[in-house]
Amino acid sequence: MVVMTRWLDPEEQQTWRAFLTASRGLMDVLDRELQRDAGMPHAYYEILVRLSEAPGRHLRMSELADAAGSSRSRLSHAVARLESAGWVRREEHPTDRRGQVAHLTDEGFATLAAAAPGHVEGVRRHLFDALTPAQVDQLRRISETLADHLTGS
Repeated sequence: MVVMTRWLDPEEQQTWRAFLTASRGLMDVLDRELQRDAGMPHAYYEILVRLSEAPGRHLRMSELADAAGSSRSRLSHAVARLESAGWVRREEHPTDRRGQVAHLTDEGFATLAAAAPGHVEGVRRHLFDALTPAQVDQLRRISETLADHLTGS
């Protein structure tokens, strides 16, 4: 059986390239700003946010990896760095000896609280300020559709 490639037409190609440039550029600038202002990459910020939003400020490592969109090995390395900074503490799971739980420390929460205003301002300046309210609504709807499609929801 021969499979025919569904090549992108010129408009789709232009849309794809614009999407790549915009999404990479946005994440790059936000990452640089967090590095400069808070001394952490965006990936670490995301881990701290996920833990801060979890009940009791802790999650199983596997749940944290899923929530942060990270592989388990990459998350384990990041959490080790966050532990050495004193921002996260890892413990054995109380009922499952194979699992570990990551806890956001008070120092980690304070670090996140200090970093959040600058990061939110960056998100506002680099994303929302460039769009009209109608475009923000379109972006949300498109992003939700893609997220549902990609996660199988």
